[in-house]
Amino acid sequence: MVRRAVLAFALTAALAGPASAAEPPPPVTAQDHVLGQADAPVTVIEYASFTCAHCAVFHNDVLPAFKARYIDTGKVRLVHRNLPTPPANVAAAAAAVAICAAPGRYFDVAEVFMRDQANLRTTGAKPWFDAGLAATGKTREQVETCLNDPATGAALQAQIAGAQAAGVEGTPTLFVNGKPVAGYSLEALSAAVDPLLRR
Repeated sequence: MVRRAVLAFALTAALAGPASAAEPPPPVTAQDHVLGQADAPVTVIEYASFTCAHCAVFHNDVLPAFKARYIDTGKVRLVHRNLPTPPANVAAAAAAVAICAAPGRYFDVAEVFMRDQANLRTTGAKPWFDAGLAATGKTREQVETCLNDPATGAALQAQIAGAQAAGVEGTPTLFVNGKPVAGYSLEALSAAVDPLLRR
């Protein structure tokens, strides 16, 4: 379903390995997928993979409480960026589908892919992708057109390159106002976010 050029483009970058010197993650732009208010005082950047079990734990078990406490109250905005992990072809394809979602539907697709990730082992990829496609707010044909657009592969490659430049070596990796967080628990995130809110 996903154009081979898109996957090859993304996977070449994904398999290149981390940059030798880490720098802060790239600044948030209009190309990013953001959950929360644009003027939130704290920005959390998450590098994740739709095939990463730990990422699914974060999205399914941690993010709902974090969202209620910080995002829904206007204190934090969450930026989701992709870094495909094995099976990287599946993760890159899922990332491309999410990127191709209708405006405002990116996180709906992400939620479905993370929620149903465990089913990949039992039902295979097709039902998983079908559920993700259904959440895009677009027809299959519209998504296919987007997947065939070189800009989609370029957007995914840019996310991967940014992760590598920031020294990201695994997923999920979280940055709070540009600084890496040790772990992805609610407690670890709160410890990094709360002092910034008291300033």
